[in-house]
Amino acid sequence: MMIGLPRLGVSRRTRTSIALGATALAASLVLTACGGNGSADSGNGKLKVVASFYPMEFLAQQIGKEHVAVTDLTAAGVEPHDLELTAKQVGTVSKADAIIYLKGLQPTVDQAVAQSSSKHKVDATAASPLVDHHLDEGTEETDGHHHEGPAGDPHIWLDPTRYAAVAKSVGDEFAKADPAHAEDYRKNTDELVTKLTALDQEFRAGLKDTTTKTFVTSHAAFGYLADHYGLTQVAINGVDPESEPTPARLAAVQKAAKDNGVTTIFFETLASPKLADTVAKDLGLKTAVLDPLEGVKDPSKDDYLTVMKQNLANLQAALGVPAPDAAPAPAN
Repeated sequence: MMIGLPRLGVSRRTRTSIALGATALAASLVLTACGGNGSADSGNGKLKVVASFYPMEFLAQQIGKEHVAVTDLTAAGVEPHDLELTAKQVGTVSKADAIIYLKGLQPTVDQAVAQSSSKHKVDATAASPLVDHHLDEGTEETDGHHHEGPAGDPHIWLDPTRYAAVAKSVGDEFAKADPAHAEDYRKNTDELVTKLTALDQEFRAGLKDTTTKTFVTSHAAFGYLADHYGLTQVAINGVDPESEPTPARLAAVQKAAKDNGVTTIFFETLASPKLADTVAKDLGLKTAVLDPLEGVKDPSKDDYLTVMKQNLANLQAALGVPAPDAAPAPAN
């Protein structure tokens, strides 16, 4: 049985090509208007920081705190893969004091960053190189074309130790960009790394005693998390959320679920749950959320740390981790 995803009238490649052309034109106009100077004045004494999407924004806010004014190019609750920058956003990038992004994930951001004369650019992949988890094998693009993307799995922030490495790079760059507050940036970085280390320990302890090590998710975003904590991710779709599973991929997912005692099919918050619902119904399983944290719908209520802890709780429930107050099973 083939489960198809909705086919869009314009392919990702077409949209990306259009967006890149528009970004190049906008960047040219903005840089001309600025006289070729892409460095922004620090309004109100704050460092002007541009973050490409939520995981980069969270680092900027946690490390910069009151010393930075952060602009996130990807709006809250919006899936970041297909971001198309406006002329105004290109101008914001060109005038930023510091830029934090993940090269390869958002092509229009990459081009705007390349055209910016900011001396303080943090590419997350430089601090934590990407790994190719081969997660798009067994999927097809919805428009029949191969789409260019990162040279590896981009979801490094879902491993707290990799995310901590990126945090350190951000702290170092902020200190260079704003030496007057360098000590505060170092202190804030240390505090965040301590929190991420504690989160890593929570995951290690919380996923130690599981009934199964295999989980099924609709989007192949959890390769780094699975590798780091000794789990096996079985993904219905690949890294590209617009891909769709082949019949062979679906058959492999169903077999893996049955063979490994899977009870739950995970879906994510920024994408339709229909595919996960269909697979779960076919197998007689439950569905639950496993959030890849590409965006947060309501940053006033949730942040990286709270969502990751909820992910841990949902994984524990799906993988059969006994509740803390559960009574031991009687001996036979």
